[in-house]
Amino acid sequence: MRLHVGCAMWTHARWQGRFLPDRLPPGDRLRAYASWCDAVEGNTTFYATPSRATVESWAAQTSPDFRFVVKLPKPITHERRLAGAQEELSAFLAAMEPLGPRVHAFWVQLPGSFSPADLGTLATFLRGLPRGHRYAVEVRHRAFFEDERSERLLERVLATAGAEWVPFDTTVMFASPPTSDAERDAWTKKPRVPRRTRALTGHPIVRYLGRDAEERTVEGWRPWVDTVTEWLREGRSPTVFVHTPDNAEALRLARRFHDDVRARLPELAPLPDPMPNEPLTLF
Repeated sequence: MRLHVGCAMWTHARWQGRFLPDRLPPGDRLRAYASWCDAVEGNTTFYATPSRATVESWAAQTSPDFRFVVKLPKPITHERRLAGAQEELSAFLAAMEPLGPRVHAFWVQLPGSFSPADLGTLATFLRGLPRGHRYAVEVRHRAFFEDERSERLLERVLATAGAEWVPFDTTVMFASPPTSDAERDAWTKKPRVPRRTRALTGHPIVRYLGRDAEERTVEGWRPWVDTVTEWLREGRSPTVFVHTPDNAEALRLARRFHDDVRARLPELAPLPDPMPNEPLTLF
């Protein structure tokens, strides 16, 4: 029984000196993060495919049990819209090879304009992907959430490929007006779609966006504690990523989510204690 938890990034200015040691060199930042959480969203790969040496550094800083959910680059998903991008895809997958089993899934995040009319393109793309990896798809077009036929067609396409549907739950964010600059920014940028809780595979992935106020974030994730607990009882291995608009407390909140699930399932192993945020001394 395994629940992985993490955040949208492994370095954040407001974590330094609070949760993570201050002034860490780049080659140690992921290692410090990985003592707090055992998964991370690979969002940076959306903007550029990293060098193989960079990916080797990521592998060296994490244990084989750590999990990356790695986003496919923008040229593949948004510019080529999954068509005619074989060269870019091959280069990307080759760059990711050093991560080995740490790749929990390759994440196909699609633009909001990618509609049910494009499902044939998605089906063709998924059929052409190399076997031996997991794949997960995030859609943002509202028809997939509001039209039952479109929802079922997408589920069929994903099931045929053994791919998961990644929900991005922003319902708490949009339940009431924003109260901070970070929330106002999220209000204009994040997708506004209904919550979805149905898993298609044994390895569901959830992205949850709370609020800057911790109590509202925790109250909002209670349905996910119920869902994730049930998934674990069914023998699934979920991964949950906790976001807040400013992400200042996201690192600690991800661990708190794990604790909330473990309170329901005591047999779930606890996360290891994180490394201290200051160097150990003799005195």
